Amino acid sequence: MKNKKLIWILLLLALWQAVALSGRVSPLTFPSLGMILKALVSSIMAGELLSQTVFSLVIILEGLLIGTLLALVLAIVSRTGDTMNSFVDTLITLAHPLPGIALLPIIILWLGTGRSAIVFIIVHSVLWPLLLNIIAGFKATPKLYSDVGRNIGLRGIKLFYDIYMPSSLPYLISGFKIAWARSWRALISAEMVFGAVGGKGGLGWYIFKQRVFMDTAGMFAALLLIMLIGILIEEVFFNKIEKQTIRRWGMAEK
Repeated sequence: MKNKKLIWILLLLALWQAVALSGRVSPLTFPSLGMILKALVSSIMAGELLSQTVFSLVIILEGLLIGTLLALVLAIVSRTGDTMNSFVDTLITLAHPLPGIALLPIIILWLGTGRSAIVFIIVHSVLWPLLLNIIAGFKATPKLYSDVGRNIGLRGIKLFYDIYMPSSLPYLISGFKIAWARSWRALISAEMVFGAVGGKGGLGWYIFKQRVFMDTAGMFAALLLIMLIGILIEEVFFNKIEKQTIRRWGMAEK
């Protein structure tokens, strides 16, 4: 599977380079791979792109952490009875369809245009898919597991931690993958609207600046960096978790 992905990526890069060198498009709108890589290396060496990448990652991790904690709490609350399950289901129905960018006017009124506003947008973007996946995992847990847990004295949080959480790992990891992708979209969109936060910006602000100054190669360099980070997280981090947890619990083929 990894080899197939690599082949497709190389084919797409070759197609991009062929179009860029065809002479039918302007380098200002469609830079070659060489121009993009040169802009990427020079920006990293200057320290600007690297620092803004770290800034973005810190905000994303903060939003993911808060979103995960809220999703776990709401998922556990939804399992305490029909009333709370109905309440959480109503929250999901109302909030999940709302894109974070649509909430920007309200968020600006409530929180301004600082760091907390961006974190709020990220939390909103990651909370609902995470919550849906965790609840789906809880519901998919065989009743036999929970019955055995109760028979050996597990109750409350201990039951969720020892029985429901391990059983829900495939759903939880799937939710994290969705949340990771949505957190990037939320961050980039928010920074393009808010601009620099606290005198400093992340990759969204960097892309916005490159567009203003018509540095198309620099803009694509930032996009390339986002894709490289996504591939690294997907292929190394999430795959490693799947191997060490899901297969350990006998939920995937070895």
